[in-house]
Amino acid sequence: MPELDALAEAVARRLFVELEASARHVHLTTQQAKILFGHGLTPKRPLSQPGQFLSQERVTIVGPKGQFSNVAVLGPERKEAQVEISLTDGRTLGIDAPIRLSGDVKNTPGITLEGPMGRVALDDGVIVAQRHIHLDPDSARRFSVRDRQVVKLKTLTRRPVIWEDVVVRVSADFAPYAHLDFDEANACGFRNGDFGRILP
Repeated sequence: MPELDALAEAVARRLFVELEASARHVHLTTQQAKILFGHGLTPKRPLSQPGQFLSQERVTIVGPKGQFSNVAVLGPERKEAQVEISLTDGRTLGIDAPIRLSGDVKNTPGITLEGPMGRVALDDGVIVAQRHIHLDPDSARRFSVRDRQVVKLKTLTRRPVIWEDVVVRVSADFAPYAHLDFDEANACGFRNGDFGRILP
């Protein structure tokens, strides 16, 4: 029954946090977007985090040994460029990217971005995103965690895994989701709609 399904969904969201798999993607500055595309980013669809969107624009990322085409660009534009890949992607590209939280790009490898209108060579900005959980303040209180706290996350997936070193990020601008990269999502057998349990 739809009512029971909705009730089960509401209960699950109070006890657990929904998982998302984050594929390789790029964040750009306004100037970089204009060089690559001739204009700013064009929203295609909203993402789970409020105010964030998948843009219609795509880029090719070129490393020393390989490249990936048709890479997603997320908006809105930022003050600094950032390229998020998996460890497996790094091997293909020939880049030893460090595991960092988003925004921590100091002393990271660079890469070349190619768009239909131009190229941008980044001196730094390539990271493997550290697995993390976005929470709004009410959700953080419900789960008894605080901003920047490091927790464990048990995935309620086809191949359950307990991930360690998961960073909690709390902001009124966030919606409650746990983010894994594709290596991690594939390892635990993730499917859309799966949940995880936060452990101390």
